[in-house]
Amino acid sequence: MKIFKKRGEMTHFQILGEISKQEPHLRQKDIAERLGITVQAVSENIKTLIDEGYITSKDGRAPYKISQKGIAKVKKDAISLRKYSDDVLETMNYYKSVWPAIAKEDLKEGEQVGLYMEEGILFADKSQQSASAEVLIDVEKGDDVPLSSLTGMIDLKIGQVIIVTLPTIKQGGSRSTDIELVNLLYQSDYKNYGINKIDKFGAMGTVSRVVANRLNIPIDIEFAISSSCISAAKKGLNVMIFVVGDMAKGIIKNLEDDNIKFYVVDAHLPL
Repeated sequence: MKIFKKRGEMTHFQILGEISKQEPHLRQKDIAERLGITVQAVSENIKTLIDEGYITSKDGRAPYKISQKGIAKVKKDAISLRKYSDDVLETMNYYKSVWPAIAKEDLKEGEQVGLYMEEGILFADKSQQSASAEVLIDVEKGDDVPLSSLTGMIDLKIGQVIIVTLPTIKQGGSRSTDIELVNLLYQSDYKNYGINKIDKFGAMGTVSRVVANRLNIPIDIEFAISSSCISAAKKGLNVMIFVVGDMAKGIIKNLEDDNIKFYVVDAHLPL
């Protein structure tokens, strides 16, 4: 993820954050003390921010005011930083001391087991796998088993997403949908997409639900479609989602940000 790649971007973000608090007597010295940098560094960065239109001031001196352009920059950078932090925290969860998995067979305390993913779920048994762990208590087949001392990497191929775009209700909704195309896609073997099957189906919007119902397509995901698709793909699942109109744009951007491979199929009937 690209965040604060250029030199000084983090400092710019912090200075803009301090100025946005609108403290009437905020001085460069105050900003320097809060950020742990020199007054000279604050002065140079403020000059750059003024030149780029992110803040305004009279003669380059206090009081400073953040511009609308500056507000937009702070919001964008804050969202990027939060997303990056969330990704780091999610990664750190992989290093917790105890892991849960589902036992594929009876297991005994102290045994070494192999770990692998099936249908997006972590399983443990006595087979040899690229990742292994130690069983903490006796469990029976099908139980949730606590594991520790994880070593190796769990084999996991990132899944893909097929986005099927449908007409809005103003464009005719399901009546303007190429139902035959959608059905052929649903019944296909997906080899053209480099996958063997679709593991989960999602529907975003009323038109999507109607189309899915008409073709008896089982819907697994109806809410938080974008984040759910990304989460499923990261667990190795392939997902097909039906999306109405411009709703696809936000999903596509999020998939691109997370480097999830996707395809878009236009299911509008030709005019």
